[in-house]
Amino acid sequence: MKMKMNKSAVLMLAYGSPEDLADMRAYLLDIRGGRETPQELVDEITERYRVVGGSPLNKWTKEQAEALSSELKKRSVDSSVFVGMRHWHPKIETVVRQMADDGITNALAIVMAPHYSSMSVSRYMGAVDNANKALGSPITFGFVTSWWKQARFFDALEMKIRKGLALFRADGSGRRLKVIFTAHSLPARILKGGDPYDADLKDNAHQIAERVGHIDWMFAYQSAGASREQWLGPAIEDVIPELAEQGCTDILVAPIGFVCDHIEILYDLDIEAKQIAEEHGIRLERTESMNTTPLFIEAVADALIHSAI
Repeated sequence: MKMKMNKSAVLMLAYGSPEDLADMRAYLLDIRGGRETPQELVDEITERYRVVGGSPLNKWTKEQAEALSSELKKRSVDSSVFVGMRHWHPKIETVVRQMADDGITNALAIVMAPHYSSMSVSRYMGAVDNANKALGSPITFGFVTSWWKQARFFDALEMKIRKGLALFRADGSGRRLKVIFTAHSLPARILKGGDPYDADLKDNAHQIAERVGHIDWMFAYQSAGASREQWLGPAIEDVIPELAEQGCTDILVAPIGFVCDHIEILYDLDIEAKQIAEEHGIRLERTESMNTTPLFIEAVADALIHSAI
């Protein structure tokens, strides 16, 4: 698909997050497809957001879109960048309508999640298709379904990990250091259908570890949902005590499945995982999030351009 002057666009997709704690029930209602959330769970999640001062996911996604727009212009790609949220405002259906009203006829959509899954990226794609069909399909959409193999994404990951390792080496610690690569857990049933999510993440972790070299590493999942079904593991909260028993003294968490600061980073890792580590005598640090790191933005632009040619 070729991008046409003034008629093409990029649609950057993200999960979305409420900016006012009073909206938490409505947000969870959207996530749960209209099913009410038990008050205890609403209170628990609201408190997590309060502790970290709210999630900056919306803010970072908008800034990523602005940085991407600038990067595309540098490459002589004249294409507007829109932002659509799956579970909060601006909702995907609202943005697709805005794009149509603006005269967009061709667009590429990319989810701010580098690794494809039928339970994540595929659902964003479905939401875009449904919104477009509701308008009579005025826009021809293409989708970047998986983009973790972009060379500059590897460069950005390596840079963040080396910077994280330096936190330990600067003070002489890290002699019994374990690097834990993480991503958001999903229900384990996805494996039965051949979903590539688990294999791609582990392949990504392996390749980055090979590039960095001389690190003791493993892969774990985090932020599993509050349901009784089995989720992909091992869970980082279970791994930390096990590492302590094995004599580990330091952990560097590299959340390669996430691309900006938000609740799963600022609470699940920076507070919850760190507290578990401290209780077991382990120092835990994490790599910086991508946010608007230039190398990362360049990787997103590469993924779009390679898909558009």
